[in-house]
Order: sequence, then structure tokens, then C-alpha cells
Amino acid sequence: MAAITSLSFPALGQSTDRKVVSSAQSTTRFFGSNFEAFRQSTDRSKLYTSNASSSSRSVVHCMSTATDIPTVSETKLNFIKAYKRPIPSIYNTVLQELIVQQHLMRYKKTYCYDAVFALGFVTVYDQLMEGYPSDEDRNAIFQAYIKALQEDPEQYRNDAQKLEDWARAQTSSTLVDFSSREGEVEGILKDIAERAGGNGNFSYSRFFAIGLFRLLELANATEPNILEKLCAVLNINKRSVDRDLDVYRNLLSKLVQAKELLKEYVDREKKKVEERAVSQKANEAVAKCSAAYLYAGN
Repeated sequence: MAAITSLSFPALGQSTDRKVVSSAQSTTRFFGSNFEAFRQSTDRSKLYTSNASSSSRSVVHCMSTATDIPTVSETKLNFIKAYKRPIPSIYNTVLQELIVQQHLMRYKKTYCYDAVFALGFVTVYDQLMEGYPSDEDRNAIFQAYIKALQEDPEQYRNDAQKLEDWARAQTSSTLVDFSSREGEVEGILKDIAERAGGNGNFSYSRFFAIGLFRLLELANATEPNILEKLCAVLNINKRSVDRDLDVYRNLLSKLVQAKELLKEYVDREKKKVEERAVSQKANEAVAKCSAAYLYAGN
């Protein structure tokens, strides 16, 4: 498996190259293309149904068919209220569209939060926001984003970190052999396999596919058939995962190109500023010399 490419965007103001914005917007089209449309309701709700595995302390938050759901506009408004500072357009364009798509995912009747989904989302968020002007603001945006979806940002981060630490200690064989062992992460994966197998709510998404990819990457699981084995034990359709990961890798390539465009844009603007500064200093020097000459002539 090829490693996920790291991305870095330099800090920008509100205006930037249209090609960069186009590349960023393709991110949300990637995540939004397999979400179902559904009727929206205007009432808010608390959406927590515990489904704890006997071998795991992780709590699974599921949608209930009896609950009302917030509208997309309410979710976006919650995000804006929670983070009031301006966000550079190259990031804000992606975030605003992405939260709409994740809202649709979040409030599907079959939705259940799980740690692999969280790992996938955290991976995507960190890649998209890498290079943001302020680490503190980047974290505050993450907090506001997840809370706007009525979920727990600390759980996302903690579960993602938990799975990353676990995966780093695995090999290809132990990664797919989790069902024969006991442990917190093993319990989480068993619970996912059970629900994906039809015994409970499970809603596959591309964030989940990326979470699986991240596990393989951290475990250095490079064997061609390792993903097939992992999908089999988790009761996940490998064709869906393959398709989504192919699109994701292509997207990462586009984002790398966007990073290069951004760098060129920043360098070009910086050069313009420097040239204007040099020109201004030269004009000031000429003006001073002229003034001195005129003064001396008097």
C-alpha cells in the first residue's frame, strides 16, 4: 500500500487562485457522492444510544428512528456560532461544503459512530488543515466542527489516537487476527464486524475506508491481499473500499498539485511586495537626493 501523502497549505488571505479552490472543492465532492438524500426536520435532538461491546469500553452513538434531526442550516449555524473568527477561503470553502456532507452522513437512520470512522475523519481533517496559520485555531475549528454535528471532538481525537497507537504495534497477521484476541481496540473491531454483518446499525462511508487504510499504513501491512483479509473479517465490501481508496489517492494527488499552486501564488505575491518595496525605497532615495541638491543650490 502506498502511504498517504502529507499535504501542506501555506497561510493565505481571503483571495487566491481559482485552480486551488477548485482542487479543494473536489474534496467535498469525493465525500458527498455516496450520501443519500433524506427529508430534513427542524427540531434538534440528543442522539446517544449506548451499544457497548463486552470487550470494549467504547460507546457507539447511533441514530434513533424516533428522534428528530436538525437541518443542514442549523448545523452550519452551530459551527459558525462556535467558531466566530474568519477562516481563509481556501479552508473555509472546503469546511463549509464538507460539514454539509457529513451532516447528511451523521443523520442517516443507519448511522453509528465508530472509532475507525473517527480515525478516517481525523486523518482527512489533519491533512486538509495542515499548514493552517495557527495550530490553536486549527484545533478550535475541529472542536467547533464536531460539536456542530452534536458529537464529541475529544472522543474523535482519543479514539483516533488509540487506533493509531494500536496499529503501530501490529503486524499484517496480527492486524487481521484481532477476533481471536482480547483488548480494547480488538473489542471495537469485533463490534464493528458484528454490526456490519447485520447484527445492528452500520453505515459504511468513505471516512471508514480511509480509517482502514490508515490502520494498514501504520502497521506497515504492504501485502497485496491484506486489505481483502481485513475487509472479510470486518464484513465490509472490499469493492467499495477499493473504489473509495482509488478515488482518495487521486484526490490526494490533486491536493498536492493545489499545494504547489498555493506556493507559487504566495511566492509570486511575495515577490511583488518586495519589488514594490524596493521601488518605493528607490523613489524615496531619489527624492531625498533631489531635495538635498535643491537645498544645496539655494
